[in-house]
Amino acid sequence: MTPFMTPHQIELVQKSFAQVAPIAATAADLFYARLFQTAPELRPLFPDDLSEQKKKLMAMLGTVVTSLPRFHALMPAVRALGRRHKDYGVTSEHFYPVGAALIWTLQKGLGEAFTEEVADAWVTVYATISKAMMEAAADEQPKAA
Repeated sequence: MTPFMTPHQIELVQKSFAQVAPIAATAADLFYARLFQTAPELRPLFPDDLSEQKKKLMAMLGTVVTSLPRFHALMPAVRALGRRHKDYGVTSEHFYPVGAALIWTLQKGLGEAFTEEVADAWVTVYATISKAMMEAAADEQPKAA
């Protein structure tokens, strides 16, 4: 059981992601276009060719969505991802535009199926993941010389 989400919220996230998965490439295109439109300062943090990055984004979302019923087991990987993102130059301020772009992308991809209840469930997932990533990045000890 995931303490931060109800079983109904987990179901909403899983069902909505199942609707987006068939258009994963389009969703990834929408996400990055929106992210760089709203936060152009983030563009230099990414490679020029986003092909692999787009695949990684959708794969990670799929892993998170699938793992929601046993989310605690995913937390070590989420924390490690947070530490890696720090090495890429990601700061806590970067998480807000990424989350906003994700929610916008889901809204576009799901259309009328993107209800307030679905939005709240996704915001809960993203807030939990981003908080864990930021905490892991902040807790990281300086590397030994």
